[in-house]
Amino acid sequence: MLKLADTITSRVSSRVVAVVAILLAVGVLVGVGPGERSPSPTDTLAQGYGNTEGVELLDQLPADDTTTAIALFTVQDEDITARLGTLQQVVDSLTTTQGEEYPSAQVVPSDDGTAAIAVLTVPSATATDTSAEVTALRDTLDEEAPEAVTAAVTGPAAIEADLAAVFEGANFTLLLTTASVVAVLLLVTYRSPTLWLIPLTVIGLGDVFASTAATRVLEVAGVPWDESTTGILSVLVFGAGTDYALLLISRYRDELKRHESRHEAMALALRRTSEAVFASSSTVFLGLLTLLLSVFPTTRGLGLACAVGIVIAAGFALVLLPAVLVQFGRWVFWPLVPRVGQAALADGTSIWKRVGNAVDKRPPLFIAATVVVLALAAAGATRIDLGLPTNEQFLQEPEAISAAERLGESFPAGSADPTTIVTDTTDEQRLGQIQSAVESVDVVESVRPGQQEAGITTFQAVLSVAPSTSGGEQAVKDLRSALEDQPRTYVTGADAEALDTDEGTARDRVLILPLILGLVLVALFGLLRSFLAPVILVSTVLLTYLSALGISWLLFTTVFGFSGLDSGVPLLAFLFLVALGVDYNIFLITRALEESAVVGARDGILRGLAATGGVITSAGILLAAVFAALGVLPLVVLAQLGVVIFVGVLIDTLVVRTVLVPAIVLTLGETFYWPRRLRRGKHTEEAVRDADDEHDEVRPAQR
Repeated sequence: MLKLADTITSRVSSRVVAVVAILLAVGVLVGVGPGERSPSPTDTLAQGYGNTEGVELLDQLPADDTTTAIALFTVQDEDITARLGTLQQVVDSLTTTQGEEYPSAQVVPSDDGTAAIAVLTVPSATATDTSAEVTALRDTLDEEAPEAVTAAVTGPAAIEADLAAVFEGANFTLLLTTASVVAVLLLVTYRSPTLWLIPLTVIGLGDVFASTAATRVLEVAGVPWDESTTGILSVLVFGAGTDYALLLISRYRDELKRHESRHEAMALALRRTSEAVFASSSTVFLGLLTLLLSVFPTTRGLGLACAVGIVIAAGFALVLLPAVLVQFGRWVFWPLVPRVGQAALADGTSIWKRVGNAVDKRPPLFIAATVVVLALAAAGATRIDLGLPTNEQFLQEPEAISAAERLGESFPAGSADPTTIVTDTTDEQRLGQIQSAVESVDVVESVRPGQQEAGITTFQAVLSVAPSTSGGEQAVKDLRSALEDQPRTYVTGADAEALDTDEGTARDRVLILPLILGLVLVALFGLLRSFLAPVILVSTVLLTYLSALGISWLLFTTVFGFSGLDSGVPLLAFLFLVALGVDYNIFLITRALEESAVVGARDGILRGLAATGGVITSAGILLAAVFAALGVLPLVVLAQLGVVIFVGVLIDTLVVRTVLVPAIVLTLGETFYWPRRLRRGKHTEEAVRDADDEHDEVRPAQR
């Protein structure tokens, strides 16, 4: 790996760079393009659970290219029954986008006289057709509804249409936001009008390449993905790829202060950087692959896609970026052009040097204070309520959700989205038993038979309890208990899905979280050849994670007004915070080990902090800001994930990696690396250069 790094940088030519760029452009522009797939109704459902098995059974029914929408009419300060005749005329006059009349639908008033509904059968050959029909319905009802009557459309068709609408253009917005954030922060970090363009361009090309490669891998592997997968993939590639680029360029700038030849400087910088980046990306890669054990197909797709993305991000940062960057002279750093003889970061008087010196005076005090503050923040995590109701799953509530809530005020709460019971029998005796069992549940208002084809029968049960509540989930449990003696009979619907999702995510957390920790520990054992250091470093990451959850929960409840945390957030936040948080551990400790080889553990960590503090802080702020960009997507789950990671990365960067870890190393000294023994010697520039050239002789190259 190290010899390959030297070869790439010392022998690369502009012709090679041109060939790489051309091949990449050809691959992107005229290649096969991103992967394609046909969505399945079970892609996002927990595999092996009752709701999913029921949906699989429903999927076997012959498709009739229709779905259901509910037209809701409401009034204030009057009785709607006086307008039923007019409303019935409006409903009877409705036509599809093809000009055909809708099947007749009866307008039914509520008992309180403030609302009326009509259940409409909507043509639905494709999702696009559904969206068009719902949009046309809403436009017509707005125009034709009598004065003082408010019309809205909800039901399965409206929910499907609104879901498609909120995601329209969202990934492009996320990509634009992410690239803009990276550009601004690179410009601020380098304070150069030109340098920032190079890593941004390279990582941008890497993102395009990753999106195509990842979806193709998913297609070949038969693993599903959804609209959010490529969005999160772009965030990860930009975030991690730019982190690696910052580390490489920082070390390259340092080496230019010691070497006249930029090729030699890049070879040395890449050798040292590649070790940290390779270890970091390998850890993240393995952590992401643990998601393949999830019960949710799209979560497995996210893990595999991001694993491909992290490999590409590291590859572009270690191969294409140095090959491109070394073609430019020192002028590219203008106005802060590095010159031979200038002080290196570890020898300078930066703020990180001063922070290290302050911590060095009383490290046990800094340990105690930092741990107490983080523990108090983490205490908030014990009060978290998992699970988001349907009406809180969108940053901007769509009409289908608000109309369903209003419908529930005047009609049985489950009218907008009845619970479906599906069974694989048409035997009249068994069907009678099933209907009786369903009717025996107290919260069931009514039951009516649904479809009966291909040996499958469905029932529609309207519940008296509101969906997405504890009462709704308890109703599902009661229905399942009443039907437990009926083979191949399943309860499906929004509450059944929510209940199974909670159980599935709990199962994933129990299985995957310890596995991620184990893989990170093993990776650190191998990298540091130490036992105690990895245990301490992983413990600090865990403390960071819990603190981030506690602070984020406070923000969610007091600032954003969320009633709960989506049940999938803790696992994904843990994965990204632990895997990416270890990056900064690796960046700091590998540099500290390099310095400790000649000055000892205590001075080594201080010099390591001085050398990497700036780049780690820049990388952390950039990564936090990039993940915060997930908030531009319409789903609350992604916004919550972005906030938790944003808070966690800032804590890790500004507190844990800057104060806590250096204080621990200063307190323990060489014991921190136990059982590894450090080589010690006098620190001189020649000694450092000898350490750099320990395994490989760098061939002189032209400037």
